[in-house]
Amino acid sequence: MAEFKLVISDPKKGKSLQREIKEDTAKALIGKKIKEVFKGELIDLPGYEFQVTGGSDSAGFPMRWDVLGSNRKQITAVKGVGVMNKLRKPNPKKKGWRTMRGMRLKKTVAGNTICENIAQVNLKITKEGRESLFEVKEEPKKEEPKKEPKKEELKEEPKKEEVKEEPKKEEPKKEPADDKVEKLDEEIEKIDEEVAKDEKEIAKEDKEIEEIEKELEKKE
Repeated sequence: MAEFKLVISDPKKGKSLQREIKEDTAKALIGKKIKEVFKGELIDLPGYEFQVTGGSDSAGFPMRWDVLGSNRKQITAVKGVGVMNKLRKPNPKKKGWRTMRGMRLKKTVAGNTICENIAQVNLKITKEGRESLFEVKEEPKKEEPKKEPKKEELKEEPKKEEVKEEPKKEEPKKEPADDKVEKLDEEIEKIDEEVAKDEKEIAKEDKEIEEIEKELEKKE
């Protein structure tokens, strides 16, 4: 039972898509080689023309156009499909790292012919058909049956009578007492007391000065 996964790309639009083909449509691709062009009727896409650009087998080994046949082979190559040959720093713990330019690597690849062991086939569109492959067809939405509203008599709640608030009576404003006058009198009394204290202290100092002067006169 042949079964392939197709990766179809459009270089003009820069898009790609995947499709699976089985049985008779898949058998039609067996024997095709890389860079070979075929019509879309083989894979149920009329009006199109495709070119095989590559692929990989069931174990993941890539197909190379310069390897003839459909079997896996070991090749020595410097660059190309399946060869990762970039300059890297040498590491003694890892073998097979490139340490010089032009170093050839031994790699296992698949042949350029499509066979039953191939799992993925890469295709390129060379001629477009009428129907676009990249347009998504929107399925019409199914109309959901409208739910009938439940026939339930809504009981109207009796409206509560609003209680009108009586306007508050304005209380007569109290006449302001003569607080300011009383406070001023208290402050004046405090000031008088402080002045009297200061006068007493000054009188004491004057007496002390007189006594000192008398003592000085006696000594003379």
